[in-house]
Amino acid sequence: MLFALFLSALTSATILPGTSEAALAALIASGDHTVWLLVLVATAGNVLGSLINWWLGLYAEHFKHKRWFPVSAEALDRASRWFGKYGLWSLLLSWLPIIGDPLTLFAGVMRVRLLPFIILVTIGKAARYAMIAGGATGLSNMFSG
Repeated sequence: MLFALFLSALTSATILPGTSEAALAALIASGDHTVWLLVLVATAGNVLGSLINWWLGLYAEHFKHKRWFPVSAEALDRASRWFGKYGLWSLLLSWLPIIGDPLTLFAGVMRVRLLPFIILVTIGKAARYAMIAGGATGLSNMFSG
């Protein structure tokens, strides 16, 4: 079950579909594992997925002039200006739906150094999973006793 949670969290951080929040809540409700371990596993998987995005971003510029490349030059330029304005600290928002995954990809395009990337993304993602775990634990306790 822990490996399934890890995979769900990893795919949730990429363009692949994932349901890591539901998986985390279900495992907490089952009571089979300690909550801190579940948060750690989900965070590790999600950060690894973000690292894949970052790595892809490092090489995205090599393909931007290809006809099949999914992002226009204008969109890349807009994203570059946005990232320049909000900078490295925007990676704390990498846990957000819709904008989080592109943020981690664009961090690679912008050549954000690996260590600051890992630290900021881990803080954001761990905080999200800790909040989900807190809510799931509270709900589980409310319905079990």
